Order: sequence, then C-alpha cells, then structure tokens
Amino acid sequence: MWGASSLARIGALFRTTRLGGVVLVLALLCLWEASARFGLIQSVNWPPFSAVLVALFRGLADGELVSVIGSTLWRMARGYAIGCAIGVPLGIAVALSRPVRWTLEPTIELLRPIPVPAIIPPLIFVFGINDPLKLFAVAFAVLFPVALNTMSGVASVDPIYVQVARTFGVSRVRTLYRVVFPASLPFVLAGLRTSLALALVVAVVAEMIAGDSGVGYYLITMQFAVRSADMYAAIILLAAVAYALNWVFIAWEARVIGWARTREAAGKQP
Repeated sequence: MWGASSLARIGALFRTTRLGGVVLVLALLCLWEASARFGLIQSVNWPPFSAVLVALFRGLADGELVSVIGSTLWRMARGYAIGCAIGVPLGIAVALSRPVRWTLEPTIELLRPIPVPAIIPPLIFVFGINDPLKLFAVAFAVLFPVALNTMSGVASVDPIYVQVARTFGVSRVRTLYRVVFPASLPFVLAGLRTSLALALVVAVVAEMIAGDSGVGYYLITMQFAVRSADMYAAIILLAAVAYALNWVFIAWEARVIGWARTREAAGKQP
C-alpha cells in the first residue's frame, strides 16, 4: 500500500500540473471503449474507440483527413482574417467617436444576436455554395466579438495616459498608436482568441449546410454512408486541431502582452 508521503506527492502533482485533465480524458476514452465492447451502448453508430483510432490513422496515412481538415482551416483562416481586419478598426472608431457610435451602434446591436446558421440559407442566393459564402459567414461571426472587445478595451484606457500624451503635444494618430492601442491590447487579444474557436465552428457548420468539401461536408457524408468510425475520427482530429490552435494563440499572446501579466501580478503583491 502507498504511504502518506506517496499520496501527498501524487496530490501535489495533480494540483501543480495538468495531470488531472489528462487522466480524466483517458478515463472517458476507456469508458467509451468499454461501453462499445461490452454492449453498454448497443448501436452500429457507436464503434469502439480503438476502431476510431484505426480509422483516424488510416485517414491520416492516405491523406483524406489531411485534405478535409486543411480545406476547412484555409477557409477559416481567410474568414477570420477578414473579420479581425474589420472588427478591430471598427471597435476603435466606435469607442473613440461619438457620431460613429451613434450611427453604427444600433446596427451592431441589431445584427449581433443573429445566429450565423440562420443567415447561411439566404446567403446561398447571393454567394452560391462556394467559398465566398463560407468566408462571409466566418467573418460575420468573428466581427462582433472582436469589435465589442476592442470597444471595451479602448473605453477602459485610463484617461490620464491620453491627457499626458496631449500635454506633451503628441498627435492624435500617434496617441492612438502608442498609447490607446497598446493599453487596450489585452482586451483585443481576448476577442481574437474567443473568435478563433468561433471561426472554426462556423466554418464547419457552413460546410455542413452548403459545402462540397471540408470537415463539415465530410461529417455529413460519413453519416449518410454509415461510416461511424470515420465520422468520429474526423471529430477527434478537429478537436485536436482546435486545441492546438488555442495553445499556439495562448503562447503568442503571452509573448505579446507579457508586460500586462507582469504588471497584474505585481499589483496583487502586498
């Protein structure tokens, strides 16, 4: 039997690392395998996890899954870039200019709650089912979180910073570039990170509704072909890619605004 010191070390390991999360994922996967192997869930559409892994490696080896995930990521990246390129300047303009805010805020609040899947069918009449439809859907979904977070970030900038810049005769453009935008950057990046996952979701949904390639179209095709293992393999690969994208963004964010986290940590010290 394990002694108290061993249990304490294991407890410390769980508290200070991500081991607990890894153990939970492995336990759920084992439960998946057991539920299929021992008939806890009796369905032809619920294959064992081991069969899904075989389908995953086969799809990666023959390039089929690589092709479909690459197609989706390419659409997502372009739509995400368009939405961010519009959302950040829009948020800054709305936050800094009262006439712009009075003009655009009603439209933003009117369009923002619309679910993206609801606009895809009418957009088919405008764009067809080709890439412009998916790019518009992704950009539309990304635009509002990015713009609203940017607005909040600009509004949260301490007015003293701006007043000091004006006292020293710094131009408005330079003040925006050197003072306002860096101070609001944590909010902007929070919006970009939230929108990254949203962009992937919307790209897949758009491919499901009006697609002829990509992960969304592949999932629907595998569903109708009753190839459940291949369908779950694509979902697992999609989850892994989404996790990797989020991890990369967090690492990049830490490099960009490491100064903000250092200042926050310093402020919490007694």
